[in-house]
Amino acid sequence: MDNRQALFSAHGVHVSYGDAPALWDIDFHINEGELVSIVGPNGAGKTTLINTAMRLLPVRSGRLMWRGQDVTALNATQMCNLDVSIVPEGRLLFGGMTVEENLDMGCYRPYARPLREQTLARVYDLFPILKDRRWQAAGTLSGGQQQMVAFGRALMAHPKLLLIDEPSLGLAPSVTQQVFEAIGQIHASGVSILLIEQNAALALDVAQRAYVIEGGRMVATGDPKELMTQPHIRQAYLGEAV
Repeated sequence: MDNRQALFSAHGVHVSYGDAPALWDIDFHINEGELVSIVGPNGAGKTTLINTAMRLLPVRSGRLMWRGQDVTALNATQMCNLDVSIVPEGRLLFGGMTVEENLDMGCYRPYARPLREQTLARVYDLFPILKDRRWQAAGTLSGGQQQMVAFGRALMAHPKLLLIDEPSLGLAPSVTQQVFEAIGQIHASGVSILLIEQNAALALDVAQRAYVIEGGRMVATGDPKELMTQPHIRQAYLGEAV
């Protein structure tokens, strides 16, 4: 890999919760315009990894790079100002606020605020049900609709890199399909995406490149179609006997 060409990358990253190691020697990168998936079982370190990338967790050692610049010491607000946005696991909406008020929470950056109306129209075009529910309290929406609000809120910041953590969590299969169709549309609009997902079949299907994480370590990487042919991957993540 030519690191100078990477939009975002991690190099030898170690992360701990107190004295308990969570990530070991993590290396990955995402290039401009890519959709990269990281798959793995529960407890593998996926959410820890994405929260570290967003600078919500400190790095014990190693480096995080943005367009060739070291961003290891930055905080989450500073990462947002670099055009990085996150759709967190569990959505984390303000349940007593309306859909549109939640969307506005993603539009606080000086660059994004003047584009509010344009971006809001884009979000409502991507998720039409949200326009119908825009004055409804977000906490009264279905799980799928709340996930759409979380996506919309992240998009309101005009990110160049969108971090998505477990978007299918708790959703019905039909709603999950809608969400993944939206991910494809967001990527097609030019947004780079790092997708963390336990449903390996879905994540590998939409990705251009993929990584497999187990026990806090990257254990495989490559073309998603090639990864899906590996017996270990098929058995562990696709539920197929080999």
